[in-house]
Amino acid sequence: MRPTTTPLLLAASTLLAAGTLTACGGGSGDDPDTVKISFKQSTDNQIRVMDTYLADIKKQFERENPGKKVKLVPIKAPDSEYYTKLQQMLRSPKTAPDLVYEDTFLINSDITSGYLKPLDTYLAKWQDWNQFIGTAKTAAKAADGKTYGVPDGTDTRGLWFSKAIFEKAGLPADWQPKTWDDVLDAARTVKKKVPDVTPLNVYTGKPAGEAATMQGFQMLAYGTGKDPLYDPGSKKWVTGSQGFKDSLKFVETVYKDKLGPDVSDALDPNFATRVRGELLPEDKLAINLDGSWLPQDWGKGAGHEWPEWSKKLGLAAMPTQHGQAPGKVSMSGGWTWAIPSKADNPDLAFKFIETMQTKANAKKWYIANSGIAVRKDVAADPTYVKAQPGIKFFTDLVASTYYRPAYPEYPKVSTAIQEAMESVTTGDSSVDDAASGYDEEVDSATDGKVTDK
Repeated sequence: MRPTTTPLLLAASTLLAAGTLTACGGGSGDDPDTVKISFKQSTDNQIRVMDTYLADIKKQFERENPGKKVKLVPIKAPDSEYYTKLQQMLRSPKTAPDLVYEDTFLINSDITSGYLKPLDTYLAKWQDWNQFIGTAKTAAKAADGKTYGVPDGTDTRGLWFSKAIFEKAGLPADWQPKTWDDVLDAARTVKKKVPDVTPLNVYTGKPAGEAATMQGFQMLAYGTGKDPLYDPGSKKWVTGSQGFKDSLKFVETVYKDKLGPDVSDALDPNFATRVRGELLPEDKLAINLDGSWLPQDWGKGAGHEWPEWSKKLGLAAMPTQHGQAPGKVSMSGGWTWAIPSKADNPDLAFKFIETMQTKANAKKWYIANSGIAVRKDVAADPTYVKAQPGIKFFTDLVASTYYRPAYPEYPKVSTAIQEAMESVTTGDSSVDDAASGYDEEVDSATDGKVTDK
């Protein structure tokens, strides 16, 4: 399940969402011995990793808790429809399940709406919570300081590069850039010495959606300084930032200097599919700023089988702007398990979370889903580290990763970022004008909850 989502939330009609409630089997009911669990089922009939995993945990839970039952309530829908259907279910005690699968991208919207229950009382008594990495714990922490979900894994982002193209360009096979200029210099070298390939891909513009915001812009912005988008101290969104302009300047440089794909390709909503399925496997792209989940597409039975990928591609961390501490940047998303405020059996629901999140079960899930561990003990486990090439590299990035400031206003802020990126990508706006436009959009979208930096 790819964790990078697009801000299409609540786009499906209320009629469609309401009609799904009956199909999903209603709420948790009055049976104190049954825990009802709703989750996103893949729309791809060939990929049912979550179904298989939860079916196994259901058997284990019922075996270990005689007399208790688990009812799985899959919601088969694309991301945007899943969010809508889930929110419809959460509004009423008649339809609310006991446990739900929440994307970190939108969990704060449900928290603000009062749909979710804080878990701090449970977490304080749960010894395994100490195994979760600190950055991952913040993924489901709201502005009120309370935690509303338990992460079941995460993702990280870095630079993928073609070893064959680097060899032709005379660049090192163990390339590890220390600054933004190092990245751009490598791209310029590729352009000069291997002119028939795309030197560097940075996702940009509204068609790319959250991929532009997260894989592209925020991988730059979080390398310019602390809290580049949202100031947790004042609880306001940041405007007037030099780091924001510098990040836009990087994007502008990639496309103005023709170091990136053609603008028409970059603004194609299907371009990410071409990157994974064509450009990287066919050595047509030298450097790709992207996520840890790419190998999902290259495994046996996947859409673009490429068993040689680990020999053909190198991995490097995205550096900070000038090499300043901590030296590298990653962004993380992912999903969490949360308990609805209207759940009938919250205690039983958390007990199910405890079963899912033993070290053994968590490791099984990370490996099956090509996820990145958020438990320290799993991250150090040799069987996890060896499960897939590159997994140690992306897991090590968790220590220096950041999560989006995914407060209720975030989807609108994300769209404003994409618009600013697109305007400098096409050359329709200067960096200063695009940044000013962003500031105005954020001021409007957040009702003036902004602070200059």
